[in-house]
Amino acid sequence: MNARIARPAAAAAAASIMLASLSACGGDDAAAPSGKAVVAGVEVVKDQELHDLLPEEIKEAGEVRVATDVPYPPFEMYVKEGETALTGLDYDLGQALGAKLGVTFAFAPQKFDGIVPAIQAGKFDVAMSAITDNKDRQKVVDFVDYSQSGSGILVGEGNPSKIENLDGLCGHKVAVQAATNQLDLLKSHQDACAKAGKAKIDIQTFPKDSDAQLALRSGKVVAQVLTKPAAGWVAKTADAGKAFDLVEDPAAPGGYNASPNGIAISKQLPELTDAVQKALQVLIDDGTLIKIYNKYGVPSIAVKEATKNASVD
Repeated sequence: MNARIARPAAAAAAASIMLASLSACGGDDAAAPSGKAVVAGVEVVKDQELHDLLPEEIKEAGEVRVATDVPYPPFEMYVKEGETALTGLDYDLGQALGAKLGVTFAFAPQKFDGIVPAIQAGKFDVAMSAITDNKDRQKVVDFVDYSQSGSGILVGEGNPSKIENLDGLCGHKVAVQAATNQLDLLKSHQDACAKAGKAKIDIQTFPKDSDAQLALRSGKVVAQVLTKPAAGWVAKTADAGKAFDLVEDPAAPGGYNASPNGIAISKQLPELTDAVQKALQVLIDDGTLIKIYNKYGVPSIAVKEATKNASVD
């Protein structure tokens, strides 16, 4: 159920709450073309064996051309509104991968629906933009999967209604953005409420994610359902982390109906796919990946193994 199957307004609308925090997220992390970067407080250095796996054209260029669609918090954001410097989970991960591989991951904005065609046309080598790994896309690009992303539950600070999972929403007023996968999720859960002998969820729809959050702030609803990465980021950043909490359901660590997000890589560059997959596994094993995810408030969506083309559809 990752929202980047098609570009929604939901997470992007949360950007108005988040912009005040962006400079703190991107300013301290810097990548160097020499193959060294400080990302999420970790110094990442070049691994020569991994560098040797890269295609010759990437070694010669010294960079990997990366397409990304900005903004989509917390995956891709601008450090400051109106400027071009980037930050976000995908950007930080790209800098860590680049440093480990000894090349620069050079990010450039690209509209979401044009990302895969641009890779096919040879304009980019890679895309990092919270892209759902699915069978249809696998026909034209390969994926190295780095997160599991679904729907999450945002509640008020301290979780006053003690919501622990979807079942806990039964009988309560719950906010959700209209025309989203999250609305479909709540509707589909009504039968489970009835089978459990509980009242239905009183679903309150709003035109924008930010409107739903205002309803949660004012106590008109007990929770909001939105993409889990966006929920985690809002919980971490709104009012310096004092406005909302993210519900962590152990039965759905990546979120409800989670699907894999992948780094999309040109099928013309199989050596690059292999090198990125191996470099990602190193970042998983040495703890760098989880520190990046912690920085953005979503450690539970991190993968424990760097897989290739792990679509669940």
